[in-house]
Amino acid sequence: VLIYCSFISQNIFFIHLLMQILKWILISLGVLVVIVGAKIVFESGTLRKVDPFFEGRLLKSIPLPGAEDLMVSREDSFLLVSSVDRSPDIEDDELRGDLYYVDLKNDYKITSLSEHLDFPFNPHGISYYKVEDTYHLLVINHAREKESIERFVLKDKQLTYDTTFQDPSLISPNDIVMINESEFYFTNDHKYIKGMRSLLEEYLGRAISNVVYFNGKDFETVAGKIAFANGINYDESRQILFVSSLRKFHVQVFKRNEDGSLDFIEKIKCGTAVDNIEFDENKNIWIGAHPDLLQLDAYMKGKKSMSPSEILKINYTSKGMFTVEKIYLDPGNEMSGSTVAAVMGNYIFAGNVRDDKFLVLERMKP
Repeated sequence: VLIYCSFISQNIFFIHLLMQILKWILISLGVLVVIVGAKIVFESGTLRKVDPFFEGRLLKSIPLPGAEDLMVSREDSFLLVSSVDRSPDIEDDELRGDLYYVDLKNDYKITSLSEHLDFPFNPHGISYYKVEDTYHLLVINHAREKESIERFVLKDKQLTYDTTFQDPSLISPNDIVMINESEFYFTNDHKYIKGMRSLLEEYLGRAISNVVYFNGKDFETVAGKIAFANGINYDESRQILFVSSLRKFHVQVFKRNEDGSLDFIEKIKCGTAVDNIEFDENKNIWIGAHPDLLQLDAYMKGKKSMSPSEILKINYTSKGMFTVEKIYLDPGNEMSGSTVAAVMGNYIFAGNVRDDKFLVLERMKP
């Protein structure tokens, strides 16, 4: 009896100990969930108040859906627009996009450049490099069996297909910038594109995406440890490459070397989720941005009717010498999910990820 009682007593002790351990594990998990949740909310911009701001006027709305990326040719007065209807009721395998030519000298007349293409085309980031009267154009394409980059030649409003680039380094390509006719850089906004690892990367803001360089023959990763590498652009006059980290609300600055490698210089804190990067006539940086990433996510899934938009102007002189200026802020009434702002004089051409139009804004001061 004594042995039996001792056995029971010991088991009760161990059961009680096990229950205490489980209790503290559950408490710790609960605390961890709260901390992670608070981190996501804080880093997403959800707590930020979005009051409309713009010293100018809305001049015109151009009816093109999902004008996620656009570039302006100030020399020849036209826009190139990458357009995809990303309405939440459209399945991914049904997406079909187009490149458009918008004539700024002819009342914004819209011409489709890519409707004649005989392969699936779902354009994202775009970049051109002009040689004499010909535009060499690269486009991120999400519509082939594997991610690809398409090369075209644009002349006299005629788009001619040239080459397709495919490589294992194209994991989740987002934006691209040409250095010359044969060299370019592009961003991968994710390291993982499916499953739990992709969700953890996105919501926890893991800095594991990258920048890849093509030297005319080979692809090479030249920058990493970026949280959602997004927009990219190159200032040839200073050999400086700018890359936006959408998830961490900053722009990373790199010095480009002769062999294409990059030396990190610094981060420009922007306080908003920075997307595509364009330059104005004076090499100031213009960025379309998302003040609230959680609302953007809900908007893209059709759970919210709008998402706020923001446009920034950055004057970058040298390391530590820069200013970040808020140009435009809108809760989503005029435009939701701004991604890009291309500038010509006092005019801003503002694109977005899902709206059925993009905007032409006119500033009241230069």
